Amino acid sequence: QVQLEESGGGLVQPGGSLRLSCAASGFTLDYFAVGWFRQAPGKEREGVSCISTSDGITYYADSVKGRFTISRDNAKNTVYLQMNSLKPDDTAVYYCAAVPPSASLWLFWYTQSRYHYWGQGTQVTVSS
Repeated sequence: QVQLEESGGGLVQPGGSLRLSCAASGFTLDYFAVGWFRQAPGKEREGVSCISTSDGITYYADSVKGRFTISRDNAKNTVYLQMNSLKPDDTAVYYCAAVPPSASLWLFWYTQSRYHYWGQGTQVTVSS
């Protein structure tokens, strides 16, 4: 059974850090690019970051650039999202998703419809 499972969410104070994990089962994650998306209450889901396959090229939304870092550990079949300097606006449910590799990934990494597999999401709340 193909599955993605996010973990690592929680409640953190502004300025704090969290590391989200996206673990795959039933397929080999290193054959896919992996994106992180988030959906805040009352808002549409948006792309946060993405990491390509073997070359490890990364992409970030402007709102998180310089604060979030995406990485992958193919040996563990897992992708991570390190989130630093968290702000209340980062409060959302965070999802990871997998998409087959493409030379055009830089054009569509934030497009949800291109992704084949999705996790159930993990809640991140940034509040004092």
